[in-house]
Amino acid sequence: MHCPFCQHSDTRVIDSRVSEDGATIRRRRECEACGERFSTLETIELKLPAIIKSDGRREAFDARKLRTGFDRALQKRSVSEERIEAAVRAVVHQLRMSGEREVPSIRVGEFVMAELRKLDHVAYVRFASVYRSFEDVADFREELDRLERDLPVGSEQLPLLQGEIAAIDKKADRGGKR
Repeated sequence: MHCPFCQHSDTRVIDSRVSEDGATIRRRRECEACGERFSTLETIELKLPAIIKSDGRREAFDARKLRTGFDRALQKRSVSEERIEAAVRAVVHQLRMSGEREVPSIRVGEFVMAELRKLDHVAYVRFASVYRSFEDVADFREELDRLERDLPVGSEQLPLLQGEIAAIDKKADRGGKR
């Protein structure tokens, strides 16, 4: 490892620590020449499948693009960074476990939608509207109806529609739990 300060080719490891999730190792290093200290992160490098785009092009998988997609869908939503990172890792894990050399981008989109559905329903509908190229309000209504129909009872997420909020408020007024 070259020193980032003086470019000397010999540095020594002073300390190593495994990250909380066990996926990376943080190493504290010291340059033998200038004495400066710096940290490095070591991660496992596994070959992920190439992504086949809808126009037939093939692209190397890019985790930054995946994270950007999650960030756009979850913009201004109250989902913790830890949960978002876990969702990104889950998609990457599904890609690894597929065992395929190439995966259609449509399948990646389905993996993302499944994770967004668990995280935040609004983000899920945002992503679905772009991913499935919604043309009009009827497409949104259809997706919302499908989502509401498939929701588990007692979902921890906020209601999608104002009518659901009113129904919950009425139930609370009658002594029911919210």
